[in-house]
Amino acid sequence: MLAFLAGRLVWAVMLVFVISVITFALFFALPPNAPGSNRQGQVAPNLQTQFNLDGRASFAGEYRHFLDRVVRHGDLGRSLRQPRAVREIIAKALPVTAALVIGGTILCVVLSFVIGLLSALRPRSLLDKGLMVFVLIGISVHPVWISLVLSYLLGFKLHLFPVAGYCDFFYHQDGSSICGGPRYWAYHMILPWFTFALLFAALYARMIRAGVIEALNEDYVRTAWAKGAGTWRVMGHHALRNAVLPVVSIVGMNMGLAFGGALFIETAFQLPGMGQVLYRALLSTDLPVIMGVVLVVSVAITIANTIADIVYCLIDPRLGYRRLRSSGVSAVLGGRLRPRPQITESRP
Repeated sequence: MLAFLAGRLVWAVMLVFVISVITFALFFALPPNAPGSNRQGQVAPNLQTQFNLDGRASFAGEYRHFLDRVVRHGDLGRSLRQPRAVREIIAKALPVTAALVIGGTILCVVLSFVIGLLSALRPRSLLDKGLMVFVLIGISVHPVWISLVLSYLLGFKLHLFPVAGYCDFFYHQDGSSICGGPRYWAYHMILPWFTFALLFAALYARMIRAGVIEALNEDYVRTAWAKGAGTWRVMGHHALRNAVLPVVSIVGMNMGLAFGGALFIETAFQLPGMGQVLYRALLSTDLPVIMGVVLVVSVAITIANTIADIVYCLIDPRLGYRRLRSSGVSAVLGGRLRPRPQITESRP
């Protein structure tokens, strides 16, 4: 187990290193005549001047100096269009996107488990077909369309939720938000969370449905039914253990797609998150902000995938069993190793 965790952490560090090298090459090693490579900012100098890379001889020396500024000092430069540091811009926008992605993922998993279990218990029924059509609509249409429909129906027509806007989790009297507090924060995030959940609920629900239906046909589940176990006990202790494994892997892999969906959702609901920061930076060719968003999002996706791999290892006992067998410990009886039988050659 410890060897697996150490290996995953080493791979995560190596992946972050490769991402930083590629990002540095894209933003600092561009040809001089590339659009925006040497563009002077209105309130700050260009990237080369901000990181003191002018006149350095080698690519390795420039990268080492850049990595020292980023890792040791947390310096991502200053915006070319705003009198602010990139670190301050990202620090203000990152909690909004994190709240949208984490909250939407939790709601998506809960919604997928409910739909997947109900569909698996009544396969090919009218309930199963209706639930599958509902989640397939979410994955088939554009997130902006879902956002506008939910805002119009639940916000404008029924006045159940706010149409747009964001409230800080902690209320600050001198802050930029007009409201604050956990209750108003969650109240403004319900529609964005539900929109985000619909984007991925179809994939997770179909996986859970297929996994549960397959598990219900296994011999150990039939044995549990024969012993008199109830429906929810069989589902919770037997079927769901197999159904949850692929979901954990897919959740980690979909973090990159989640950021893409979050960009459209933040635009539709006017949330001041990383998507909006990146969108404005692209329009104004603000290279330091674009570079900072790319680095932070890439590292966050790497961390999310590493956590998903670790959780997968913890909830799947078969991985530890295979590792135990591969290490030469084939069986343990009463805390002692089973002795291997010795084969002796008998001569006539």
